[in-house]
Amino acid sequence: MNGLDGKVVAITGASSGIGAATAVELASRGAAVVLGARRTDRLDAMVARIRAEGGRAEMREVDVTRRADVEELVALAVERFGRLDVLVGNAGVARLAPLAALDVDDWDAMIDVNLRGVLHGIAAALPVFRRQGRGHFVTTVSTSGLKIVPAQAVYAGTKNAVRTLLEALRQESTDGVLRTTSISPGYVHTELVDHVDDPAQRAQAQQAMATLAISPDAVARAIAFAIEQPDDVEIGDITIRPARQG
Repeated sequence: MNGLDGKVVAITGASSGIGAATAVELASRGAAVVLGARRTDRLDAMVARIRAEGGRAEMREVDVTRRADVEELVALAVERFGRLDVLVGNAGVARLAPLAALDVDDWDAMIDVNLRGVLHGIAAALPVFRRQGRGHFVTTVSTSGLKIVPAQAVYAGTKNAVRTLLEALRQESTDGVLRTTSISPGYVHTELVDHVDDPAQRAQAQQAMATLAISPDAVARAIAFAIEQPDDVEIGDITIRPARQG
């Protein structure tokens, strides 16, 4: 199956930002989307919007730190649409602070969502992809893993761990069944930094967002590009950032 029309795509972190933009973009191109996130009120609104525009969409409350939630998202896609072609692993959290601050709870949160959440997605979707003989993992990583800066050590560490996981999975899956794509956005207008606890760090990050950030729609188009390639073509890595980002 080539292109996007008719594909079934599950998306975590779909209630806002890149996840929401991706849902709208893919649905507008004919994909059936299955949306997962913790904020069900936003998911309900997304599903209503997509259906009103003639698209196909379902939703389920998902906390990616709970393996069963991700399994249920994948099962919903298979139940409603007969299969799952793509899992977009987009759920993520960012906590910015120097390591010396010893914000261990924040470290745990980033590891649980950014890394363990991706592993839960692999565990849930890989058996389905193998049974079908086709499947695609598209995972949001970050340019923070490409350019290491102070106050982002653990965040960048989780993102680079995911980059390593996907490359290992790719090398273990060269039989043509599985494709993997890492998407590394730079500054994008999202809510990612709005929950940084330190006021100074939060203000600095929000200012960078306001000055530099590109629309989540740009990342959604990049994700669509990776998915719509013929089944024998794998777009392994995409870095997408503002042209003025250093």
